[in-house]
Amino acid sequence: MLAAIDLMAEKGYKGVSTKEIAAAAGVSEMTLFRNFGSKLNLLEEAVDRYHYSIEMEKLFKEHIKWDLKADLYTICRMYHEIMQHNRKLFLIVLGDNELVGIREKAERHPRKLLELLTDYFNEMQRKNKMISTDAETQAITFMWMNYGAFMSQLFGASITKVTQQNFMDSSIGLFVKALTP
Repeated sequence: MLAAIDLMAEKGYKGVSTKEIAAAAGVSEMTLFRNFGSKLNLLEEAVDRYHYSIEMEKLFKEHIKWDLKADLYTICRMYHEIMQHNRKLFLIVLGDNELVGIREKAERHPRKLLELLTDYFNEMQRKNKMISTDAETQAITFMWMNYGAFMSQLFGASITKVTQQNFMDSSIGLFVKALTP
């Protein structure tokens, strides 16, 4: 999968053959087909394996402290770490209009994060550690804000000198100030 991701990120999904992928991975093309069936299936499995929902579920189960500022920093850092690690997958999937099916399947990952964040915000309200608000709206706002930060850097263009750390400090500070009773 990693060989396929590297080659597809470099040459595009259509620009790389299964023969090239197999050679880069040090396996026969027959082994590739036996394990994945097709180049598309290989990419779909890579998207499933390297996306963030599993890591985020673990984070919410094991690392939440029920402190809004600390938790949002933890969530934000993990999100950006995973997104940066998987940037090649995003370039592949976003770069080819024929991969719409994979993009649609990959939507389950942000849906899972939305569910986790919404549940977290609802529980913070129940614990009186957050003002009464629409938890899903706050969750999607937090997600879109971080997704926008990731996307603005995905293609290497920099529109600002604001560092990722400054972005996190500012955005999380605003959330905490606005949502703390």
